[in-house]
Amino acid sequence: MVVPIAVHEVMTRTVETVAPETAAREAAGRLHERGIGSLVVRGESECLGIVTSRDLVGLLAVGDGDTPVREVMSAPLVTVSPDTEVGAAARRLADHDIKKLPVLEGEDLVGIVTVTDLAYYVPPGVVRSRARLGDRDRPAFTDPEVAYDLEDWAFESHGTADGIQVGDSVAFSKPVTEEDVDLFGELSGDTNRLHLDPDYATRTRFGRQIAHGALVGSTISAALARLPGVIIYLSQQMRYTAPVDLGERVTAVCEVVEHLGDDRFRLSTRVEDADGEAVIEGEATVLSEPLAPE
Repeated sequence: MVVPIAVHEVMTRTVETVAPETAAREAAGRLHERGIGSLVVRGESECLGIVTSRDLVGLLAVGDGDTPVREVMSAPLVTVSPDTEVGAAARRLADHDIKKLPVLEGEDLVGIVTVTDLAYYVPPGVVRSRARLGDRDRPAFTDPEVAYDLEDWAFESHGTADGIQVGDSVAFSKPVTEEDVDLFGELSGDTNRLHLDPDYATRTRFGRQIAHGALVGSTISAALARLPGVIIYLSQQMRYTAPVDLGERVTAVCEVVEHLGDDRFRLSTRVEDADGEAVIEGEATVLSEPLAPE
């Protein structure tokens, strides 16, 4: 017999709150001081909304630190009761495309439950963002070797169109978004809270969420896919040199450095952050074959 698990068994019972007129600067200071990622906005008699570190960073970046949190909070507040089964709570998160559910018993705020809390108790895929890869607009491809490109991707290559040779290079660039990280965790099974839970991540040496190293490294594969011909990965060595923040644009740069014979090539591989600093360094070996005629 399977005993249902209720939200009150997995929720965090201590919830930080803030008044709706609190300035964004003060609220951000509270988040930093407590090492958390969100504050429930509570009025005199009820909870009104929720404000996250992401909401506040944008304001502070443009110097709007005096803006009250009521102007940037997410409202109306989506909540759950303590006795709600965890599967139902997970579906509510997905339906509203959110990551945190304050837990109310009547009008009393008694806890908060997050995507990561629930991920340990529900089947993969129940807790997920509504924004799926299949829902995205896919502009026409700009390179015959790939099926499609997205608007925030970019690449450039230097070499011939008939095959690859020593000296050829290719670069692929994209932002590593929060959605990317969520999807990668679900698809790969790597649900390390460092990548998925902002509250947890603030207590690590990094002090914030960072992208999966393997996710960032996958941009190397994206770059190689844009070399001419059919590119088949044979090996990849990577050394991680720096973390990548969520939302940061990274660029994978690959250069053909040696022809190993029999259509095999060795390439230097490097991923750079938005400042041009290396976050991954290594090398790859690929097989490059022409596409068979139709």
